[in-house]
Amino acid sequence: MNNQEIFQIAVEQSALDIGCTPSDFLCGRNVVVPFHLGPGARKYYKEPIACHLVSYGNNIVASVQEAYRGIVEEYIEKFAACHCFETPNLHWLNERLETMGQKICFMAEYYLPDIQKLVAQPCRYEVRLLEQDDLAGLYQPEWSNALCESRKELDVLGMGAYDHGKLIGLAGCSADCAAMWQIGIDVLPRYRRQGIAASLTSHLAMEILKKGKVPFYCSAWSNLGSVRNALKSGFLPAWVEMTAKPAEIVDNMNR
Repeated sequence: MNNQEIFQIAVEQSALDIGCTPSDFLCGRNVVVPFHLGPGARKYYKEPIACHLVSYGNNIVASVQEAYRGIVEEYIEKFAACHCFETPNLHWLNERLETMGQKICFMAEYYLPDIQKLVAQPCRYEVRLLEQDDLAGLYQPEWSNALCESRKELDVLGMGAYDHGKLIGLAGCSADCAAMWQIGIDVLPRYRRQGIAASLTSHLAMEILKKGKVPFYCSAWSNLGSVRNALKSGFLPAWVEMTAKPAEIVDNMNR
């Protein structure tokens, strides 16, 4: 798999996620489509969703429930695409959605591997490949980024770092859709800043590629430790997303 093939798979998956066509992300103009969460969408997307905005840097593709179409169309034409995913501009959208019982909920940046930069980073500790059965006893708070207890069946592969038999770092991947597996990473606090995260992330990414799947990585833009890990591990920013949901869902998350 080369970088172009990886990028094409990601674009095709995003089209499945929001009910558009892959070419919509590359056409150079903003596109608005009716919201449709298809059967091939990533497993972590859950309705209700008022609107979902995606950009690979060329434009914005907005998948929108009809009630909010006019607001979203005006928003993505009023502001530059790169500013629609940040303050102060997103306040414009949130204020108008809030009058209709919706709020901005999720924002994230996604990364894809650069085949020219992806290599198995060294680790001073023992590194082990973990199969799904090996993960069964690891659903503990310290590994909550690497594994997801509510979706155990999707956690298919892991990479662990061990200090004299003690697990000190864990990268796990979730089979969130047919073609792409998402990597999450945790390292115990006293072992951080030793390159363990990058070693486990890069090793796991290479194992995912061996299985014919595309590894991807997600981070909040302000999580600088996670961003640095993505870059050090051989990943590059590929696309961004923003989702609006009913206000009561957002308010419950903040309680």
